[in-house]
Amino acid sequence: MTASILRGLFRRLNVIVVLGLLAAGLVSGPAAAAGGTYQQVTGFGSNPGNLTMYQYTPANLPVGAPLVLALHGCTQTANDYHTHSGWQKFADLWGFAVVYPQTSAVNNSLSCFSWFDATKDTRGRGEAASVLQMVDHAQAQLGSDRHRIFVTGLSAGGGLAADLLADYPDVFAGGSIDSGLPAQCATTQNAASSCQNGTRNLTPAQWGDTVRGSFPGYTGPWPRVAIWQGTSDTTVKPVNATELRDQWTNVQGIGQTASSTRSLPGNTTVSTYADSAGRPVVALYSISGMGHGLAVDPGSGDDQCGTAGAYFLDTVCSSYHTATFWGLDGSPTAPGPLPAPTGLRVTATTGSTVSLTWNAVDGAVSYSVRRNGTAAGSTASTSYTDTGLAPEAAYGYTVAAVDSSGATGSVSATVTATTTGAAPRCFTAGNYSHVAAGRAHQSGGYAYANGSNQNMGLDNVFTTHTLQEAPNGYFVIADGGCPA
Repeated sequence: MTASILRGLFRRLNVIVVLGLLAAGLVSGPAAAAGGTYQQVTGFGSNPGNLTMYQYTPANLPVGAPLVLALHGCTQTANDYHTHSGWQKFADLWGFAVVYPQTSAVNNSLSCFSWFDATKDTRGRGEAASVLQMVDHAQAQLGSDRHRIFVTGLSAGGGLAADLLADYPDVFAGGSIDSGLPAQCATTQNAASSCQNGTRNLTPAQWGDTVRGSFPGYTGPWPRVAIWQGTSDTTVKPVNATELRDQWTNVQGIGQTASSTRSLPGNTTVSTYADSAGRPVVALYSISGMGHGLAVDPGSGDDQCGTAGAYFLDTVCSSYHTATFWGLDGSPTAPGPLPAPTGLRVTATTGSTVSLTWNAVDGAVSYSVRRNGTAAGSTASTSYTDTGLAPEAAYGYTVAAVDSSGATGSVSATVTATTTGAAPRCFTAGNYSHVAAGRAHQSGGYAYANGSNQNMGLDNVFTTHTLQEAPNGYFVIADGGCPA
C-alpha cells in the first residue's frame, strides 16, 4: 500500500472519528480552527442535489458580514479545500463566513460537482438548488449581508461556480472560477470532455447568451468575476479561461480588450476589464507554467496563504487576490449608488444610426451609453441615437445612470442592434462613363448594368442613364427618379 493511500485512509478515519464525536455532542466541528469553528451543518433544506454542507465561522463574526461559498474539485472534500485553500486566513482577518458544499461518489464516481448536467446545475434544480439552500440557511443563521455573497470553486467546482453565477446573478455579487469552465459550457456528461479539452468556437455574444439564458428576464447588475488558469493545464485547457473572459465581459457589456495588465508573484499576469465607471468587473489571472489546480502560496506574508498538496499548487495566493478583487478587505469596489436602468430597447435603426430608449432612474442627472464596451456618448434624457455606424452591422449597447456627484451606477443588460443596409446611391452619366466607373459592363457594343444586367443601350458617351445602387455593387436603371 502506497504512502499516499495510507494518508488518505488516515484522513478519512480522522473525519469519521470527529463526526462521531459531533454526533455525541463532544466537539463543535470536524476541525477545531483557532479563533473560529468549522463544522458540518445539517437540516439546511430539502437538498435536492444530495450535497453536504460544511461551514467556517470566525469568532465574533458580526451581523451583516459577507459570505463566501467555496466548492472543491474532483476527488476532493470540503475539508481538503478548507485545509489547503487559505480562505480561513482571510475569513479570520477580514471577518466573513465560508460555506463549503461537498458532493460525494454517490453523486459522481470521482466526487465531481455536476457542472455539465442541466438537470443538476440550472436555477432551481439539483445541486444548484442545494447550494442556494445553503446560502439561505447561512444567511438566516449568521445574518450575512445579502448583497455580499460570493462563490468560488476549483475545476469541477469552478464549473459549478460559473453555473451558479449564471443561475443566480440576483444572489451572488461576485465569483471566481479556478481552472474551471464557462457557465453552461456542457449540458450533458458526454459533452463535458469537449469543453475541457477544446473550444466550442462561440463568439463573446454567444457565450454571453448562455448566461443570459440561465435566468431569462434578469437585467442586472451582474456579478464581478475572477478567472484563474495555469498555462500548462492539460486537464482543463487554457482556452477555457479565454472563453470565460469572453463570456463575462460580454455579460457586463464591455469589450474583450484589457483595461490594464500587471504582474503578480508566481509568474502570474492579471488582466482586468473595467466597466463604464472604470471599476474592474472581470479579471483574468494567467499563471505561466502552472498545471491543473488551485494556486496557493504558503507563508506568513499578508498576501500568502494555503498549503501545497495534490491540486493545490505553490505559485501565488489566489484566495488573497480573489478576496481583494471582490473587496472583502474593505477596498471600495461596489458600483455607484444608482441602480442599473431597466427596459433598455432599440426603437429604430437605419444604415448608419441606432436609436435607444430606457426607463428613468430616480436621482439620475444623465446617462452614459456604451457601444461594444466603449463610450458612445451621454444624454440627460432617457433616449439616445448613435450615429456614424456601418451598414448591416451588429452593435451591443449598455446604459448606466450618473448621479449629481458624477458617480456612475450599475450597468444595464446588453441589447443588440443591427443597422440596416446602406441607403441607395444614384449616379447619372453616359454609358461609357458608367462602364469605366465599374457600374456597368460592355458586351457586343452595348452597356449592361452590373448586378441587374439591364440593357442600357449603346456603349457610348451620348446615351445617358441614372443608375441606382442598392445593395452595394447591384445597379438598376432609375431614370424615372432615385430615392437617394
